Amino acid sequence: MFQGIIGNNKIKDELLKSVKMKRYSHSYLFIGTSGIGKRLIAKEFAKMIMCDSDEKYCNKCNSCLKFDSGNNPDFMEIEPDGTTIKIDQIRELQRKAIESPIISNRKVYIINDADLMTIEAQNCLLKTLEEPPDFVNIILIGSNEGSFLSTIKSRCTILKFENISDDDIEKFLKEKYNLKNIPKSIIEASLGSIGKAETLKDKAELYISIDEVINNIENLNLIDTLKNADIIYKSQDDKQEILEYIEIILFNKIRKNIKFLNCINYVEEAKKRLKANSNYNMTIDNMIITIWEEIH
Repeated sequence: MFQGIIGNNKIKDELLKSVKMKRYSHSYLFIGTSGIGKRLIAKEFAKMIMCDSDEKYCNKCNSCLKFDSGNNPDFMEIEPDGTTIKIDQIRELQRKAIESPIISNRKVYIINDADLMTIEAQNCLLKTLEEPPDFVNIILIGSNEGSFLSTIKSRCTILKFENISDDDIEKFLKEKYNLKNIPKSIIEASLGSIGKAETLKDKAELYISIDEVINNIENLNLIDTLKNADIIYKSQDDKQEILEYIEIILFNKIRKNIKFLNCINYVEEAKKRLKANSNYNMTIDNMIITIWEEIH
């Protein structure tokens, strides 16, 4: 159970205990950084709840088999429709929730990115959270607790997920993708998220090249530094991620050279200019030149 899902062992143990005791909250709120396994844990928990065997999670009953094939009629996931979860989606959940389970003992509804529910959708959901059918469990998943109405939170069991440790992220990347010599900056840029680590892994060569640009800036003249930074100019589509990554490298360099402290401000200024639709190449020029001048 929860096999292969990294981290948050306390939460997994708590959910397993509730399964063994058959004591569930009618509604849960899973809160934490995106990409740390909240959805995976929610789906495993849903499968356990719905299992028809007294042992739970038997992987043999009709409910488990249908769940694994994605065809269990008593399970439903709701995703944002565009940029929000709308009131009509919640009304559809309510319409189905009052119907008795078809093949399982219970029905489970997972609302992914639930912090994107409109206020109207949250107020609509509140009616179900106040008086849910006895056989229904609802799991809300989100990364921003402040986006939820206090009335929603007061009716949920709130489980706060912790970020994955850097050591666990590095181990995951090495074991799953056979990556070696992963730069420390890439691990730190993952910000405790397995999902973000996988995204960064797909662009490992890019981030390794950026590492070389920033780490060599002390040893090169300005012309060679700008030539060396060609990879940054070619990566405009990833501009915000690249600038955030450069900041992480600079934070690490501050420990060895205090001169890099002001360089963080130059990157922040570049981020602000790009958000204001300033010319990308000119903004990068200015950032690299001011960083170089600060160091030399």
